[in-house]
Amino acid sequence: MGRRTANLLGFLACVALMAYALYSEHILGLEPCPLCIFQRVAVIAVGVLFLIATIHNPARRGSLFYGALILIAALTGIGIAARHLWIQAQPPGTVAACGAGLDYMMEILPLREVIATVLTGSGECGTVNWRFLGLAMPGWVLIALVVLGAWAVLANLTERLNRR
Repeated sequence: MGRRTANLLGFLACVALMAYALYSEHILGLEPCPLCIFQRVAVIAVGVLFLIATIHNPARRGSLFYGALILIAALTGIGIAARHLWIQAQPPGTVAACGAGLDYMMEILPLREVIATVLTGSGECGTVNWRFLGLAMPGWVLIALVVLGAWAVLANLTERLNRR
């Protein structure tokens, strides 16, 4: 399998993740908290970078660049998902009460403050209202981003695929 195919598969995995996120929101009625939305942004960023790498299909140096960018985006998402899991693991009553919605915060606060506020977490981020095989949604996002980050390294940074 060549780099282009590997990057396309990474992009399609991100599309599947976002399709399920939208399904869980609009069909299952699970309203995403601000940290969930940040995780979606990370998955979208990873997917867009995989897509650009697929379309561009660069030579060795370019593939190293794309691999590094995708890995950075995946690591950012991993950090956000890990923070979300940590907030969910806190004893009840120790997480701040539900705050303003993300859209409202984006209207009234500078972006830097919005990010700091969201990463602090609030009541809605500490609620677990969905589990699969014992893991909450951020746990699955964390696993998916670890796999996608590893896939980016395999697809773009390994010498075997870079020869094609």
